Amino acid sequence: MEQAIPRDLAECIAFHGHLCPGLTIGYLASKIGMKKMQWQRAEDEELICVALSDGCGVDAVQYMTGCTLGKGNLIFQDYGKMVFIFLKRKRGKRAKGLRLSFRAPSSMMKMRRSRNTTKEKAALSLLAVPAEKLFTMRQLKDYPVPERAKIFPSRECALCGEPTMEPRLTVRDGNLLCRECAPETYSRGW
Repeated sequence: MEQAIPRDLAECIAFHGHLCPGLTIGYLASKIGMKKMQWQRAEDEELICVALSDGCGVDAVQYMTGCTLGKGNLIFQDYGKMVFIFLKRKRGKRAKGLRLSFRAPSSMMKMRRSRNTTKEKAALSLLAVPAEKLFTMRQLKDYPVPERAKIFPSRECALCGEPTMEPRLTVRDGNLLCRECAPETYSRGW
């Protein structure tokens, strides 16, 4: 018998484009984080998620929590780990939060080695695993809060003419250049 997909997970799938274990991990991390912290979906920057991977799970986090790159409350740190840190922005520089680190259950590892397991079946199998077996959870009492998103004025690049955020321009031979147009000697920083 096929397992029913919860409505909010189906919405995450529609947003992301397909069902996979990574999406399910981000979905479950978001549900657990929001429930344990008794938070509602973010309308602005009041919630923050620091994602330590740029995998499929981040799409579920965006959809479920309202933390997005565009609002500046989804912070990506490229550590290559399925870790999600959920914080509530308050006055001051420190915050309480929750750190969720995925740990693959042995049943999932067996499924990954099996040639008969689809990524959809592996993804749905995660829904039946208790949260404490899927994630190492740690309460954070004094976590540094990232600054609010900054809005900078734009200036035109002297070569392509495209408006570019001022801090991302460099001066070469008296001209303001964007990172795409700057000579290779320009330190791109990424």
